[in-house]
Amino acid sequence: MSRAAMHNVQISGAGPPTIVFAHGFGCDQNMWRFVAPAFEDRFRVVTFDHIGAGGSDLTAYDPKRYSTLDGYADDVVALCRELSMTGGIFVGHSVSAMIGILAARKAPELFGKLVLVGPSPCYINTDDYVGGFTEAQISELLEFLDSNHMGWSTAMAPIIMGNPDRPELAKELTNSFCRTDPDIAKRFARATFLSDNRADLDGFSVPSLILQCSDDVIAPQVVGQYVHHRLENSRIVNLSATGHCPNLSAPAETIAAINSFV
Repeated sequence: MSRAAMHNVQISGAGPPTIVFAHGFGCDQNMWRFVAPAFEDRFRVVTFDHIGAGGSDLTAYDPKRYSTLDGYADDVVALCRELSMTGGIFVGHSVSAMIGILAARKAPELFGKLVLVGPSPCYINTDDYVGGFTEAQISELLEFLDSNHMGWSTAMAPIIMGNPDRPELAKELTNSFCRTDPDIAKRFARATFLSDNRADLDGFSVPSLILQCSDDVIAPQVVGQYVHHRLENSRIVNLSATGHCPNLSAPAETIAAINSFV
């Protein structure tokens, strides 16, 4: 089976420059439906589902391969090579921001620019780093997910989404979380929230745009600033959008920020 089929790839737009949109934890490519079409006039637009998400081939899911973000990054490299992409643009939301950096380190010829939406290289606070969560909080979050996938989804989606005045957004994210296979969700959560990719920021020179939301519980502003300072060829845009999912809550602002970079 081709990588495109495995990842439920959808291709649209004019091209030949390619822009790839990658979704975050518990989501699928549908989360880009308000943003990706805006680039079809200039780019070959690619959306896809990580293995284990959305319409991907679940039989391709390997617990060992996807126990770390490297497995997902290897998939991105393989997919982009199959699409004959060179110097393309990779737009990664949340955990896919770090997956994109790992992929670009593995195969720099594939990527000309990266857009990092709500990136976090490490979620756990240390003595000299603020990630937004204590180790105990992350352990509690993962234990809650282990014991009650549906309850976790219902409780966490509104917190992650923010925008309490627009409950339909939290409902969409809740439904997306609930559609994910619980065992896959648990493993992806561990790969995400226990990751520490701070060292992977060093020496990374691919031009990168960081999109930072306000009131983002998952990737607070201090984390976005940390990524910006560690990436030698980056710029940061502080969005008016609140929460962790501006691709859903503020697509026009997200589109404008990406357009200013690409």
